Order: sequence, then structure tokens, then C-alpha cells
Amino acid sequence: MQSDLYSRIDFYLNHLRVERQLAKNSVEAYSHDLRSFAEYAEKRKIGEVAEIGEDLALSFLASLAEGGIGTRSITRYLVVLRGFFSFMTREKIISTDPTAQIEFPGRWKKLPKFLSIEQVDLMLRQPDVKTTLGVRDHAILELFYASGLRISEMSGLTTDRINLQQGYCMPFGKGSKERVVPMGGEAIAAIALYLEEGRGKLARGMVVDELFLSRRGGRISRQRLWEIIKFYARKAGIKINVTPHMLRHSFATHLIERGADLRVVQMMLGHVDIATTQIYTHLSRRHLQELYKKFHPRA
Repeated sequence: MQSDLYSRIDFYLNHLRVERQLAKNSVEAYSHDLRSFAEYAEKRKIGEVAEIGEDLALSFLASLAEGGIGTRSITRYLVVLRGFFSFMTREKIISTDPTAQIEFPGRWKKLPKFLSIEQVDLMLRQPDVKTTLGVRDHAILELFYASGLRISEMSGLTTDRINLQQGYCMPFGKGSKERVVPMGGEAIAAIALYLEEGRGKLARGMVVDELFLSRRGGRISRQRLWEIIKFYARKAGIKINVTPHMLRHSFATHLIERGADLRVVQMMLGHVDIATTQIYTHLSRRHLQELYKKFHPRA
């Protein structure tokens, strides 16, 4: 049985064919683009037109760019989607067009690169947790992906800024702004193991506030964090140049692809503007935790 979305697409294509009398080739081109979008939505368990929001449309267009589709072709996809949703609005099937506020690709900033979930999983399995440094490195990788922290935030994160029982960390971001970021079960377990079996050996009796320590027992540097990520990416056989910021982009992209609201993800990343701050004040830590567990693939 066809989903609601596919039925609406057929309805729209018939409108193009009969009422607008578009050429056969044009209708086939519209059909191809709309069905590509419908397949993308279906993989994300969305089959109703009314369920589609701007987040899904943006995620679809971003996936095209990531797959090497050029700007002109993405522009065509957006034009086709706008035509479809505008028609759905005029027919009062939906109340608002989810693509109305999306800018054309020519005005986009360069899309950030990110890893697939499979690539991240493979990378996170590389550290040898039978060694002290392997335990530390595994905790670092898990927290990078679980939280989307910036490299400076990871380097400066102190032990009193994490709460493993309640499952969150509190980094200081740009402008020394504090935020609360949930952590999933995988990251919590990795950090707990590091605190039990790795950190004390690295500290060697020294009192150090920072969570992640270097081989000599001091605060781990940003350069070393960068090297750790590159090392395990190569070990996992990932050919592209993986950076700490790419893990941050992967964190955000995977959340959005699984249905998380863009504004919530912005808040977790610390991209604070007035609107995001207002939303933040109305979200409790428990609500954040529930959202995180629902949408993050390793929660």
C-alpha cells in the first residue's frame, strides 16, 4: 500500500500532466526528484506529508551535496520540492510550506563534511582498551561524538564539569558561556572506565583538574587531541582527512537526520543567539536528556 506521501506526489504529478500540461519529460523529471525525496523520508520513518518539516528538507538537500550532487542540480531539487509543497498548501493538505524559508544553494555556506554512522562506529572501535592510553583515547572519541564539543572545550573540560550519574557535561564555550550537553550510555561507560583504570595512572599522584591527561600527567593539548583523531581515523581505514570539527559536524548531522529539532541541536553545539537562548531557558535538563536518548545513535 502506498504511503500518504507517494499518493500526494501522484496527485501532484497528475496536476502537472493534466492541468498544467507539462511535457512528458518534464513530468518524469519532477517524478524522479520527488520520489528521491520520498525514499529519503521513508528511510526516516516519515510517510505523511504533514509530518515533513524544514529540518527534513534541509537534511535531504545536504545529503545530496555530500553525495557530490552539484549546486545547479540541488537548486533544481529545491525548485521541485517548493512546487510540490506550494501545491499541497494551496490544496489545504498542509498549512505551511516547509521549504519556503530555505535559501537556494548559491547562497549557502560550504556544507561541513561529516562521517557516516558506520564510519564513526568503526573509528570508535579502534582504541585498545587493554592499555592506559587506549582507555583514555576511547573515552575521548566517545565524548567527542556523544557531545559535539569543540576541541578547546574538550581540552579544557575538568572533572567537576561532568556528571556521569545524570549523564551530562557542562563545557564552557565561546565567550565563557556555559551549556549543558547530554551524554549517551556509550560515552558514560567509556569515561567511567577511564576514571577507574586510566586517569590515575596518567596523573601519577599529581592533582590536575582537567579530565583528559597527557602521557606526562598534565592537561592534554589541542594538538594531541587532533593527532588522536587522525590516528584512529587512519587505523579505521577512513580515507578522508578527519578532524575534531568533523566529529562535531557528525554529531549534529546524525541527530538532525534522526529527527532532532535544529534549534535543540544548535543549543547543544553552543551556537547561542537570542532565539536559541530563549528556547534554552525553557528546556529542562531532563527534557534535554530525553531528546538526546531519543535521537542520538549511541545513547
